[in-house]
Amino acid sequence: MIAVRIKYVQKHRGRDGRVRYYFRHPRLPRVSLPDLHSDDFWPAYQKALAQDTFQEKQTAKEGDTFSALCEAWLRSAHYIGLKPSTQRGYRNIVRRMQLEDFADHQVRYFTTPHIRAFIGRKSKTPAAANHWLKMFGMIFQYAVDRGEIERNPATGISRMKEKSVGAKSWEDSEIAQYENYWPSGSTARLALYLLLYTGQRRSDVVRMGWADIQEAGLLSVQQMKTGTRLLIPLHPALAREIDQVPKTHPTFLATEEGKPFSVHVFSHRIAKWVEMCGIKERLSPHGLRKAAARRMAEAGCSPHQIASITGHKTLSEIERYTKAADQARLARDAVLKIGHGSFTKS
Repeated sequence: MIAVRIKYVQKHRGRDGRVRYYFRHPRLPRVSLPDLHSDDFWPAYQKALAQDTFQEKQTAKEGDTFSALCEAWLRSAHYIGLKPSTQRGYRNIVRRMQLEDFADHQVRYFTTPHIRAFIGRKSKTPAAANHWLKMFGMIFQYAVDRGEIERNPATGISRMKEKSVGAKSWEDSEIAQYENYWPSGSTARLALYLLLYTGQRRSDVVRMGWADIQEAGLLSVQQMKTGTRLLIPLHPALAREIDQVPKTHPTFLATEEGKPFSVHVFSHRIAKWVEMCGIKERLSPHGLRKAAARRMAEAGCSPHQIASITGHKTLSEIERYTKAADQARLARDAVLKIGHGSFTKS
C-alpha cells in the first residue's frame, strides 16, 4: 500500500495508543481533525485550509507563534549543518512540542517561568524534560539572533537530575560467558571484540571494514557522532577475528545476506546473541564501550590514555571509571598493609 502524505496534516500517536490528526500550518491556528478514514475528515480539512485570511494577517502582525519559529529553525543554517542523525532526533522532539498548547502562543510573550512550567510537565521523565529544555534554548536563541526577541527565556534554567545510569556495563563474567558460547569466526564473537577492543559506539562499529586498516596494525576511525578521527592499535584477539573476514566484504560485520548492519538491527542482534548464551541481564552494545573504558581504568590507564581510544571530548565520564578503579586499588592495598591486624589500637 502506498502512503499518501497530506499537506499540513500531522499524525500523532498518544501514550494511550490512540492515533490523532492535526492541521499544522505555520501561519494558521492548529486544528484537531477527525480520523483520517472518517467521512468528516475532508470537510474539516478544507475548513482548516480556508480559515479567515484576516486571522492569518493578524497572527503575522502580532508576531510569530512558537510553532512558526520552530518551522523557521528547522530551515535554518544551524539545523541544516547538523548531522542527519542529529537532525532526525531534534526534528522528532520539535514535532512533539508543536502538538502542545503553547505552540500557538506568541514568541514574544514567553518568559522564563513559562519555560520552567512547560519543562515541569515532563518531570516524570527527566531525560525528556532535559531534551525539551535544550530545544527551547536553541530555538529561542535563534529568535534572539534574528532580533525577534531580546532575551532567551530558556537561559538560566537548570537541567533536571536524571536517575537513569544509562546502559549497563558488561561484567567480566558476562563477557567470558558470551565468549565461551560464541566460537571464534562467528559474527557474534567478532561483534563482541570490535566493541570491546576499540571502545567505539555501535554506529562506528557497523561501518568498520578492511579499508580502515592502516599500516602498523592501526584501525582508522572517524566517529559518526562527534566527527573525531582516531587511530586505534588492533588488539591481538581482535586481529585474529578480523583475519577470518573475507576482504571482499565492504564491512567486517555483515548480515546473512552479506549486507552491512543498520545500527538498530545490530542492537537487536546483540540482544539476541546475549539471550542465546544464557545471560539474563539486558546488555547492549554501549555497555561494551563502558566495559572497555572500565578495563583500561583497572589496568592503570590515565583518563587521557582512555580518551585516546574512546574519543570522549571531556574527561568527566572517563574519570568515573578511573576513580572507581583507583578506589578499589587503594582499598586492596590498605587491606594488605593491615594484614591480620586491627583497624583500631588495642
